[in-house]
Amino acid sequence: MIFQPYLQRSVSGHAKQIEVMILSDVDLRTLLEATLFGAGRSLSVEELAESLQQTPGEIVAHLESLQHTMKRRPGGALQLTSVSGRWVMEVKPKLANHIPSSFRTEIPQRLLAAAALIAYHQPMAQSQLVEMIGQRAYDHVRDLAHLGLIDRRRDGLSRRLTTTRRFAEMFGCPFAESKKVRKWFREHAAKMGMDGAELAASLGDGDGEIQDAPEVPVGEDWDESSAEVIGDEEE
Repeated sequence: MIFQPYLQRSVSGHAKQIEVMILSDVDLRTLLEATLFGAGRSLSVEELAESLQQTPGEIVAHLESLQHTMKRRPGGALQLTSVSGRWVMEVKPKLANHIPSSFRTEIPQRLLAAAALIAYHQPMAQSQLVEMIGQRAYDHVRDLAHLGLIDRRRDGLSRRLTTTRRFAEMFGCPFAESKKVRKWFREHAAKMGMDGAELAASLGDGDGEIQDAPEVPVGEDWDESSAEVIGDEEE
């Protein structure tokens, strides 16, 4: 029995060597495509580098090469997109509405209230979302970011939340720019006689009350592109 841990370690190490040898025989772009397709969610460069035992630089270079290759594929249904430093394999926008509704990816209902509030108030301070739905906001923001549906960007000591193009596609919004998505959401809410909190409550799972909260002012000159993207290590 005393040798069992060493035996397991040896077998594990040998298996790891075999795995590395197998991976080296497969084009990295092919592995990246298969990994992202199989994951069904966005993955960071760091996650991909660790799982495929490559440097982040190599991962980025091959992701960009794969992205270019996929754009040139005739009749391809998928595209590779980078969202807030994370990469995701997704259906091309022009095909998304043609997929039968029973097979479309759905946003978990528990996240719908937070998603609607962010769309309605964006660029939204995370602290404002916490005021409205409580401490669960932190988990919901993380999960929405992992799904590639929102951007989290550093703005001084706070975080600003905005929707992504992937978010717009999933909600059927014809616009991708965050300001236009906000306007579109507010117009739809107004047609139903609802404000942001009421719209979120109608979409949510009823788990917790949604408080109305004052808008946190964000200057019109706030530049999303220059703000620092918040990674998973800063959860």
